[in-house]
Amino acid sequence: MKLKVIFFILFLPVLAMTGMAEDISFKANAPAQVISGKPFQLTYTVNQRSRDLRAPEMENFDILAGPYTSQSSSTSWINGQRTSSYTQTYTYTLVANHEGTFTIPPATVTVSGEQYTSNGLKIKVLPPDENQSAESEQPAAVGQRQQQQSTSGSTSSDNIFIRTVVSKTRVHEQECILLQYKLYFAGVDVSQFTNNTKLPEFKGFLKQELEQGEIQTQLEHYNGRNYNTAVLYQTLLYPQHSGEIKIDPAQFEAVLRVQTRSQVRSIFDDFFGSYTNVTRALTAPGTTIHVESLPKGKPAGFSGGVGHFTMKSQISGTEVTQNEAVTLKLDISGTGNLKLLKTPSTDFPEGFEEYDPKVSNNFKNTTSGMSGTKSIEYLFIPRAAGDYTIPAITFSYFDTQDKQYKTLSTPEYTLHVKRGAGDEQSTVVSNYVNKEDIRQLGSDIRYIYTDIPTVDEGMTGLKFGTMLFWLCYLVPALLAIVMFIIFRRKIKENADLRRVRYKKANKVVQKRLKQAKRLMDEGKRDLFYEEIERAAWSYLSDRLSIPTSELNKENISQLLQEKGVAEEVIKEVNDVLATAGFARYAPSSSEHAMEGLYEQTVKCCLTLFDMV
Repeated sequence: MKLKVIFFILFLPVLAMTGMAEDISFKANAPAQVISGKPFQLTYTVNQRSRDLRAPEMENFDILAGPYTSQSSSTSWINGQRTSSYTQTYTYTLVANHEGTFTIPPATVTVSGEQYTSNGLKIKVLPPDENQSAESEQPAAVGQRQQQQSTSGSTSSDNIFIRTVVSKTRVHEQECILLQYKLYFAGVDVSQFTNNTKLPEFKGFLKQELEQGEIQTQLEHYNGRNYNTAVLYQTLLYPQHSGEIKIDPAQFEAVLRVQTRSQVRSIFDDFFGSYTNVTRALTAPGTTIHVESLPKGKPAGFSGGVGHFTMKSQISGTEVTQNEAVTLKLDISGTGNLKLLKTPSTDFPEGFEEYDPKVSNNFKNTTSGMSGTKSIEYLFIPRAAGDYTIPAITFSYFDTQDKQYKTLSTPEYTLHVKRGAGDEQSTVVSNYVNKEDIRQLGSDIRYIYTDIPTVDEGMTGLKFGTMLFWLCYLVPALLAIVMFIIFRRKIKENADLRRVRYKKANKVVQKRLKQAKRLMDEGKRDLFYEEIERAAWSYLSDRLSIPTSELNKENISQLLQEKGVAEEVIKEVNDVLATAGFARYAPSSSEHAMEGLYEQTVKCCLTLFDMV
């Protein structure tokens, strides 16, 4: 027992050092933006005892002081577990000589005989305020001006305002725009922002909001003055039609912390002032976006994709057995209007049983636009043995970087299908009917009856030449002729698929709108927008006599123009399609927005019924 105690006492320091041991971290830290001529601090922090700090050469900065060394340590016991931490900090005070973006190379330090290297830093140096020299007043005058301003509690529009910042003002249709409402403030203390924010409706755009997170501030030089800036709201906008689209002003409210001083009664009043919160209404100005139509010469199969994309494909196997499922996977990746991309069509060889493709999306919104991957899986089953060629799948889009149309294509795949076991002599029929066992019935064959049949003398029947006799022949003949004429006309009408779809368009859209109204009343938001979108697309498909798979915004607008539909109605139709298509991915909308979209859809259908 004594030996155990002695062993524990001897190895206790070793155990303590083991508990303190951790990965050595040596980091440099400094502001990302500084002002020329104003001091700032550069710190190096290491989590172990160190020596021989060697700072790099700083050609564009002057060292005013340092390095000052400080140390801190802490130890805690939690549930019998001992944890400790140690921090050693080296602090320099620097000042930048002139504006620009400069790099501070890494520094080195020695810990336990080994040398460690810190990270480098990139610092942007902003020019000083242009009116800084003009504001160099006597101390008494400055104090008097500050006292008057603080007492009144007023703030100038030069000290705090909001700008509407857009990444581009001239774009093509469906090209992404980043819009930000950016706060600028200097010489005021912004404590918080209220919820009384009024954003414009962004008519003519598809909106995709970006996650804001915690508001961060940074320095920015604007109009000859340095401001603290913060992004209050940002969103991605996709213009849906060409022309000039105006964005209305936005309203924000900020709470400012203003110091107020009464008449000075003692020397302590200069040190202890009172503060009050002042609510300030801020308006972000509107702006105009100039949207150009997509160039002419759209390639075949263009489905409205705008951005920059890549495409790759992969097949599950090129040698399979008859009746074995095969998967062809297609990945479209890039940045652009990914949510509006349509599934590329395929043309599999005859004799292949096809299934609806499975589509999965992995998108994310960033300040550079919507990026991610659209994955499509085509499942098919070859029913007959042989060698087949799967044609290439093409995808066309408008590249916003090169300002031209591009077509991506997958390679052709050669598929070798081997015969399945027990199917050496089987053939493929159009319906792929399962084989049935053949069974012989004992009563299949009957003998022929050879006797002369006898007629009962008492039987009564129709006599030849009577009126009833002829009517029994003429009435069915006349009915057959009438039915032939009626069915022939019906067949002729049904053969004209365009006419049939045209006549049934109103009945179908009424049924879908009734279903959408019921979903809206029940508060089923996603199902409502999906039903509205289906109603709009199916109605346009039936009225224009075009399959839904071949419809897109461009040919809809073109066909409606050919039929003499007014531009206002065409724009209204495009707004309905765009709003319904994106509303399912946007944040939850209000009941008022759902009712507005429903009424707008009904109005468009009634207008097209009169014009088309």
